Amino acid sequence: MRKLLVILGTPVDDINMEEALDRIETFIAIGRATGKGHQIATINADFVVKSLHDPELRRILQEADLATADGMPLVWSARLLDVPLQDRVTGADMVPALAQRAAEKGYSIYFLGAAPGVAAQAATILQTQYPDLRIAGIAAPSPSAVQNGDPAIIAACRAAKPDILLVAFGNPKQEKWIYHHARQLGVPVMMGVGGTFDFIAGVTKRAPRWMQQTGLEWLYRLVCEPRRLWKRYATDLIGFGAFFLWQWWTMRQRTTTPTVLPLSDTLLVKDTVILNVQGRLDRSNQRPFAEKAFQSLGDTPWLIVNLAQAEFLDSSAIGTLVALTKQAREADGNLWLAHVPPTIQRVLALLRLEEFFDICTDVEEALQARRGQRRLNIAAIPLEGKEVSMIVSG
Repeated sequence: MRKLLVILGTPVDDINMEEALDRIETFIAIGRATGKGHQIATINADFVVKSLHDPELRRILQEADLATADGMPLVWSARLLDVPLQDRVTGADMVPALAQRAAEKGYSIYFLGAAPGVAAQAATILQTQYPDLRIAGIAAPSPSAVQNGDPAIIAACRAAKPDILLVAFGNPKQEKWIYHHARQLGVPVMMGVGGTFDFIAGVTKRAPRWMQQTGLEWLYRLVCEPRRLWKRYATDLIGFGAFFLWQWWTMRQRTTTPTVLPLSDTLLVKDTVILNVQGRLDRSNQRPFAEKAFQSLGDTPWLIVNLAQAEFLDSSAIGTLVALTKQAREADGNLWLAHVPPTIQRVLALLRLEEFFDICTDVEEALQARRGQRRLNIAAIPLEGKEVSMIVSG
């Protein structure tokens, strides 16, 4: 069951490094068996700010198979929203850890991007550290080749047949390139790594460990590269800070009411599950709801969540709905939100999720969307083998 939080419109996995590596192993197994590719994004404040004004990037991040918190602002934001993340999982830390896991498991890695010679140097250093690491290929195409979609880049990747493709084109170019070419590439795991090759090769120095742990890595980088980074950091600070305060205030206002355990009942209409939610869903009590919803998706990929009597959804509850929607769509089904109260509609609009979800006026409209038929008067029946109602407790 995937645990997602939504921070400033961007879903972020609540995960630690070991869990992230385990999930990547699962992606590789699935990719090898089915040819399915999985996109991984490591999210920082710059990603979030750019996605607020770039619908394409926002959709890519919303649909990523794994999205980790790379930047400390996301970790701090999650705490202030009362949905603390387990850990910060940065791309700069994940690539060496992934190389070690790949060496242990026999996975191959393709290094793509960065300045000429940097990817090769990074690959050599990692292979020296982990002698069993299999390097599937190394390439540093020119910016114009990447911009023009040179088919030779994709052909070389396909011919190498790596298990993992690391792409260092910079954000958002690398995320968009992966997204648009994922099917052609046929690689089980594809990950944008930004300047990670530069860190590994020693071209760019990382901040001391104590600065990384205290969230001051940005300050170290700013001091090292003030001309290149000051404008970006100033823009991120203003954009991220202003948007976060908006989200915090909106959701803080809603959390001042007493917590009421939500009631949910599960109904089945032919092959479509209807889950009615009443009350509040937040981090303290939403796990049983999530388990029941994911269990329902195990029976059918068609799910309607009726929020007519829902009072409040926090970032973790909204993250659960995002995860459910993604799982339903990956199984060639869908999830609809029905009868969304105005207060929750405003939160979804604030988080730029109103276009991610399929939102219907009521359950009948959702059923019509599912069936492609006229509005029906449906007599719902209990889901076979499951209780009609359930009290969701913490």
